[in-house]
Amino acid sequence: MRPCISSIAKWHSRLRNFSSKYTTSCEKYPADAHKDNPVSNMLSDSFGRQHTYLRISLSERCNLRCQYCMPAEGVELTPTPQLLTPNEIVRLANLFVSSGVSKIRLTGGEPTIRKDIEEICLQLSSLSGLKTLAMTTNGITLANKLPRLKECGLSLLNISLDTLVPAKFEFMSRRKGHDRVMKAIDAAIELGYNPVKVNCVVMRGFNDDEICDFVELTREKPINIRFIEFMPFDGNVWKVKKLVPYSEMMDIVVKQFTGLERIKDDPTETAKNFRIDGHRGTVSFITSMTEHFCAGCNRLRLLADGNFKVCLFGPSEVSLRDPLRSGADDNELREIIGAAVKRKKASHAGMFDIAKTPNRPMIHIGG
Repeated sequence: MRPCISSIAKWHSRLRNFSSKYTTSCEKYPADAHKDNPVSNMLSDSFGRQHTYLRISLSERCNLRCQYCMPAEGVELTPTPQLLTPNEIVRLANLFVSSGVSKIRLTGGEPTIRKDIEEICLQLSSLSGLKTLAMTTNGITLANKLPRLKECGLSLLNISLDTLVPAKFEFMSRRKGHDRVMKAIDAAIELGYNPVKVNCVVMRGFNDDEICDFVELTREKPINIRFIEFMPFDGNVWKVKKLVPYSEMMDIVVKQFTGLERIKDDPTETAKNFRIDGHRGTVSFITSMTEHFCAGCNRLRLLADGNFKVCLFGPSEVSLRDPLRSGADDNELREIIGAAVKRKKASHAGMFDIAKTPNRPMIHIGG
């Protein structure tokens, strides 16, 4: 259903009136952003953006069924033989890293359900030129695995948690496990991850009343709470009325917490980051819907089935698995990757166009 004109006007008016103290236009990607770590032509697009960040989905499977991630009836999973093997993952990752990628993030589905997750982390963290190996996880099985994962080179951690209320957690994820996620956050802090990033998708009528409770977590713990605007994907029943825009979230926070200070962000940063007087942790807002950050985008995605995606919201994909299994050498793979990167658009469509554009469920793309 198309959003009504009055709803659109309301969001536009809210954004126009939002204080410039808390918002900035997306900076143009600087020409010398990677002068100390050159990026190959393969990873440079036609707008001068250099892509140094690769997200790799390790699995389409998950031990939760979160409503914003997959349809209630579930999704059809890619048959195992069509998924990338560990050796294929490492070979492709090495191709990207040797061309200038300095950060890899492992996603899913849920990456920790893979039995070979430790070995994959060990091999990836050993790639020459890789500076950061990160992972986004729902935290359900993380606490026991994290000590070994850290030994295997996992250097940065994002844990997804959309509510601090166990009953709400069970409703949203269609599974139990809230206590295990909280234990995972504490385990990560104890192991020295600083900050522990906590991703929270904010939805009106579900958890928008908990925004200040999440911020309060940053007072005593080195946590970076990352509030994410609700985004449309196939099957997640996105509606503009569910969207809580960044401007509104900020209004809620500044009414209860004083001393918010904007942190100077890297031009490639997706989040607007803030520190609060007296708090150990920080607060961030990811504004994909109301204030996109396409001009500084340095991200690429390798899906679990081997498809390569240059934009989260773009439907265009190209297979790297098929040419790899057909015997393509590294130069041939580089040509395929480079051509896809060159086709990347200046920006994604507006939020209402995104909602009407065919795309995969989030669990297929990777969080």
